[in-house]
Amino acid sequence: MKLLAIDGNSIVNRAFYGIRGLATKDGLYTNGIYGFLNTLLRLIDLEKPDGVAVAFDLRSPTFRHKMYTEYKAGRHKMPDELAAQLPILKELLTALGFTVLSCESYEADDILGTLAKMAEDHPEDTSIIATGDRDSLQLVSDQTAVLLTVTKMGGPEIKRYTPEVLIAEKGVTPKGMIEVKALMGDSSDNIPGVAGIGEKSAYSLIGAYNTIDYIYENIDSLDIKESQKAKLVAGKESAYLSKTLGTIVCDVPIGLAFSDMKKGIGSPEDAVRIMRRLELFSLIPKFNLDKIQVEEAKQEATEEKCAENTAFDFSAFLSNLKNELYCIYENGFTFLSNGSVFKTDSLDEAAKILASDTVKYFHDVKSVYEVLWDKVAIKNVVFDTLLAAYLINPNGKDYSASRLIEEYLNKSGEVEAYFEELTALLSKSLEKTDMAELLRDIELPLARVLAGMERVGFEVDTKAIEKYGEELSVRIEELRSEVIAEVGYEFNLNSPKQLGEALFEKMGLPCKKKTKSGYSTNAEVLEELRFISPTVDKILEYRALTKLKSTYCEGLVAAVCEDGRIRSKLNQTETRTGRISSAEPNLQNIPVRKEEGKKLRGFFRAAKGNVLVDADYSQIELRVLAHMAGDEAMINAFNSGEDIHTSTASEVFNMPKEMVTPGMRSSAKAVNFGIVYGIGAFSLAKDIGVSRADASNYIKNYLETYKGVDLFMKNAAESAKELGYVTTLFKRRRPIPEIHSSNGMMRAFGERAARNAPIQGTAADIIKIAMVKIFERLEKELPSAKLIMQVHDELIIEVEKDKAEKAAEILKTEMENAADMRVTLLADVNVGKTWLEAKG
Repeated sequence: MKLLAIDGNSIVNRAFYGIRGLATKDGLYTNGIYGFLNTLLRLIDLEKPDGVAVAFDLRSPTFRHKMYTEYKAGRHKMPDELAAQLPILKELLTALGFTVLSCESYEADDILGTLAKMAEDHPEDTSIIATGDRDSLQLVSDQTAVLLTVTKMGGPEIKRYTPEVLIAEKGVTPKGMIEVKALMGDSSDNIPGVAGIGEKSAYSLIGAYNTIDYIYENIDSLDIKESQKAKLVAGKESAYLSKTLGTIVCDVPIGLAFSDMKKGIGSPEDAVRIMRRLELFSLIPKFNLDKIQVEEAKQEATEEKCAENTAFDFSAFLSNLKNELYCIYENGFTFLSNGSVFKTDSLDEAAKILASDTVKYFHDVKSVYEVLWDKVAIKNVVFDTLLAAYLINPNGKDYSASRLIEEYLNKSGEVEAYFEELTALLSKSLEKTDMAELLRDIELPLARVLAGMERVGFEVDTKAIEKYGEELSVRIEELRSEVIAEVGYEFNLNSPKQLGEALFEKMGLPCKKKTKSGYSTNAEVLEELRFISPTVDKILEYRALTKLKSTYCEGLVAAVCEDGRIRSKLNQTETRTGRISSAEPNLQNIPVRKEEGKKLRGFFRAAKGNVLVDADYSQIELRVLAHMAGDEAMINAFNSGEDIHTSTASEVFNMPKEMVTPGMRSSAKAVNFGIVYGIGAFSLAKDIGVSRADASNYIKNYLETYKGVDLFMKNAAESAKELGYVTTLFKRRRPIPEIHSSNGMMRAFGERAARNAPIQGTAADIIKIAMVKIFERLEKELPSAKLIMQVHDELIIEVEKDKAEKAAEILKTEMENAADMRVTLLADVNVGKTWLEAKG
């Protein structure tokens, strides 16, 4: 029998720190469990064992603690987020049919040692130990291999140790690893070893003399330095104590035979229940639970539930429609009404059903609008389970109907069997979280707006883009040749390794950062070197132009439809803050700061006879901050028409407004926007090129000037800690589980998100409201005009040239009146033939 023996604590600990922030919508961390199970699947696939046993430590002291009270002293306490996952992981592993082992007074290592000894006692058995702890290398034998998880080039890698591999790498036998630890000790376990004997000396001594017994029995005749002899003699007692502490016990009373640890059936139903509770839905099919064990329950549940519904043909279903109609749009249409079900791929049949006056509940209404835009005007849309689930849990990754039924109802089966129940549950949840109005008044009408925008698209000058790409190719090749000439030999500029060697070895530039995989050549490192060597400047330009060409020139041309327009997908359920995102291609990421990137906007144009009307909110997030913070100084500055950055500079630098220099204004601008994103003195200093002390002083002066902002930021973080979420002015929630993390970096991220999310989320809500109002007005007053693009705080309408003034009036009016706040909203409107011209 082949047994896979896993060091549970070691592997789950690596998984926990390797995967950040994975949690359920209720804030239960699952990163350790998720990472562990993925590692388990990988190991099973690699080794194909007959059985799996997972060994865990217990919290109670072991015989080693009783022998040496300082054993493992000083170790950090296990984070609460990880400790909470361990009992659930053990329960899940048992339900999956794996053996879970722990034993009072012993460690997981001792259990692994016992399993290895059991394999050695029976030549027909073998054990494979999977761990991240090098202590287990002493267990390597002809019957036992150790799979050690190590970090290589920034990622996890599994290295297999056999006796031959260990001797070749370390120069000692497996048992010699115990002797090495006796001399060098182990700081992680607080095993003392011999004072003054380090790793190199320990391996050298044991490589030459094999055991500490031999060393101490022959200490006077050994060919070693007198100073080393003195250290060994002084540390003899500590060496033997350390050997005892470092020796893995191999006779733990686990009460099982090797054959008892074959993979069992476990409790598949419990396993599925636990995975659903943890929202680890992607792992269910990986353990074959969807196909093998869930199938019978699924069939019974579906048959029982679907018995309430009857499959109708089109005519019968249409005539049987009552007050409520449910529509699921996933790989075709599924309709439910009055106990009847109808499925179809026919757009004409779907349109006729949706033309009814019934109250309608959807899953993914935006997609329905898209495919039926020219066929039917859909009325009485009151709910969308996809949008509702997103509002309830914006941290989710999959909002498919089947997933939501598993997640919220803990059931599986045909979607139509449970869709009405899911709708009712999500509706109650939205009411409970006070977001029903947000769905009804903003997200549902916005779905139709986005569908309309995607349908129209944005015309581009394909030939001009291709020509620009060719120009970039010429410049890219020029830069490449110049860099090669300056370095002095041919190499691949796109290879970080080769580039690092060229810059730091051949050219001798000062190395800023080096990793295990080589020299770092990231943008941050190169930016610091650009003033030392003009070659670095060329490399930065080469990278920027290469990305511009591949991502934008080539990417945009590939995305152009037959009619010469690009139709970016506008996603309503992608971001945590509520912002709309763009994909396939992402038009929101087109660079605008550098001249080369700005040119791309010049290739986006209005159709013949039309112009583009572009409006951009002026400093909307700062205006939202002023209102939400109730900061009178900032509110007055905005409402008086002052330039907020000049006003801020005047206060921060204690300078009359008329004496504020452009440099002071620029620094104040960085502080203004930095505060919104929780910037610290270190980052601000780097951004604006001042000392950390100066940056700290700027922030201090800012918060003294805008005391309301200071209080708002503090209260936002405290509220998030208390509630676990923050809200926008329009009651959109963003859960922030990171704010309760015991990890300092994660907690700091949570605090920044708590301060920023209400501001950014409110700004997102405001532009969504504006989009709905503008779209509705255009349909009524200017039907030939089309809203075609949204980029963060910017909206674009395409319209006939002679109607541009009216479109501009609608755009400006609705944007500036989208929300009732103490601060005036201001939208800057411009008109042009191209996006670049219209941007002003």
